[in-house]
Amino acid sequence: MEEKEISQAVVSRLPRYFRYLGELKDEGVERISSQELGERLNLTASQIRQDINCFGGFGQQGYGYNVEYLYDEIGKILGLDRKHNFIIIGAGNLGRALGNYMNFERRGFILRGMFDQDPGLIGREVREVRVRPMEELEDFIRENDIDIAVLTIPKAGAVSVAERLVKTQIRAIWNFAHVDLNVPEGVQVENVHLSDSLMKLSYNIRRYMKEQEET
Repeated sequence: MEEKEISQAVVSRLPRYFRYLGELKDEGVERISSQELGERLNLTASQIRQDINCFGGFGQQGYGYNVEYLYDEIGKILGLDRKHNFIIIGAGNLGRALGNYMNFERRGFILRGMFDQDPGLIGREVREVRVRPMEELEDFIRENDIDIAVLTIPKAGAVSVAERLVKTQIRAIWNFAHVDLNVPEGVQVENVHLSDSLMKLSYNIRRYMKEQEET
């Protein structure tokens, strides 16, 4: 399949398609139309067809989509047809919660290591993965073919740790620290600000309440 530039809006919808198609597959559904899929996702049939057509023709007019085939193809587009080794830097509450989330493994993301600078956390285990000292970070990444580093550390240390990660030629950083990271091209970064999501919820609550008051 020829690679072309795809908008991030389309890319952001692909995991939803993948997740819902997986649920349909588990339910034994073999085929589904763009109209039916749109109803489940609260999207228009036209939007779904446009998104999926960005990556090739996976459906047939009047016939719909083969659920298992489309599920597999979107999985390949998302890179889920291979394993990704990842580490977590920061073994506090959030880091341990992510380490205990077993659904990552179902998607091919394998936790290989955890790191922290707190002597009280070093040596603890999360699902048989030992928390290691930060001094071992670079060697561990190189020796274990680590693709992704997850940052669950305070803002103050995130930038310097990211600089260390870049030097190891890490492929991607999933950043939960409350700071946007600027890294060289070639290192993929997903900045996750949990408070931003809460503020969006707050905005939507306020908007809904205002609409209710006006009716």
